Amino acid sequence: MWRGAGSWGRGWAGKVLVKWVGRGAAAGSSVDVGTNAEAADHVTHWYPLRLTTPIMSHTFGGRALADRLGRTGLPAGRVAETWEVSDVDGRGAEVENGPLAGRSLRGLVTEHPDELMGRGWRGGRFPLLTKFIDATGPLPVHLHPDDAAARRREGQPNGKTEAWHILAAEPGADALAGTKPGVDAGLLREALERGDFDAVLRRLPVQAGQTIYVPAGTPHSFGPGTLVYEIEQTSDLQRSAMRWRMEDGAELPDADWRHDLDLLVAEWDPDSRPDFQPGLSLPADDGVSRLICCAGPYFALERWRAEPGARITFPVETAMILSNAGPPAHVSADGWSGTLDRARTLLLPAALGRAEVAGPADVLLGYLPDLDHDIRRPLTAAGHTPDTIATLGAPT
Repeated sequence: MWRGAGSWGRGWAGKVLVKWVGRGAAAGSSVDVGTNAEAADHVTHWYPLRLTTPIMSHTFGGRALADRLGRTGLPAGRVAETWEVSDVDGRGAEVENGPLAGRSLRGLVTEHPDELMGRGWRGGRFPLLTKFIDATGPLPVHLHPDDAAARRREGQPNGKTEAWHILAAEPGADALAGTKPGVDAGLLREALERGDFDAVLRRLPVQAGQTIYVPAGTPHSFGPGTLVYEIEQTSDLQRSAMRWRMEDGAELPDADWRHDLDLLVAEWDPDSRPDFQPGLSLPADDGVSRLICCAGPYFALERWRAEPGARITFPVETAMILSNAGPPAHVSADGWSGTLDRARTLLLPAALGRAEVAGPADVLLGYLPDLDHDIRRPLTAAGHTPDTIATLGAPT
């Protein structure tokens, strides 16, 4: 039996209502911005973007995204991951709604960086990747290279640091994250060859509502019986310790497996030993709770909840990823409104300036933070110490 931080059931599978007016347009009116190609060059009204979501049927998946989160429209059979916002090569998202429908996320990032990204980020791809992950079975033990290794070995712009926010976990669920003190490269390699992961890796208990910030270079795995929302750098590079492919379970040739082990050990960070954290609270309006789940140089993740009749309001100064993890809620941004199914996501362009979610609501908000402005100063003002803030992943 799955147990989450709240009540799990099909009755929660609801919708979030939205309406688009657009600056300079009368309430409820429609605005002709021309064809999609014209809109790409002359975007006069920005709105929350609904994106295509690649779906992965890896061996560890099941049906929890449909049965427990209420996600609709999934294919039959095993579903391991839905990539809510992705600009990974070969699996990049496209806009599904409004005048920009059919436009690639990468095209919008490069052609309209000010309006989409706002402050801070300029680059050739969207910097964040988010996923819902059903670990009905255990994920393979693996790690992701850091930025330097990704550039040096793969010619990629970055590696991958990630964080897992636990949405639900069966009793006794655990995860592997980082190596035990005293493990050296030789011991790690020998244990991985034997498949004796507990000899060298730290096994941590998993609880719904907690988050772990996993730096690049950290060997890790989670599952079985775990439902996760993951935020990470945009990358699909990984080094697996397994003799089989996670995509289909097919056995790897011995030479390929040993090459993966070579890379894993070479890119391993022996000092990375992350732990699950409950997050840090910030003051909010009556009937609203705001939790900073994690924060570091690559991303921040917050979880907001609102009681019936309460409203969540937040500035949109950079691109914000809004994912629905709870009951039906009403969302508005610059006069825009519409429907967001449960366990679905909207990408909020910085040009919107502000957004609102009416309770009852339970939403996740991911973004690229200004650590001083968004994290350190408000948490310090709320009474949190530098050492406590550092547990989120943000350097002090």
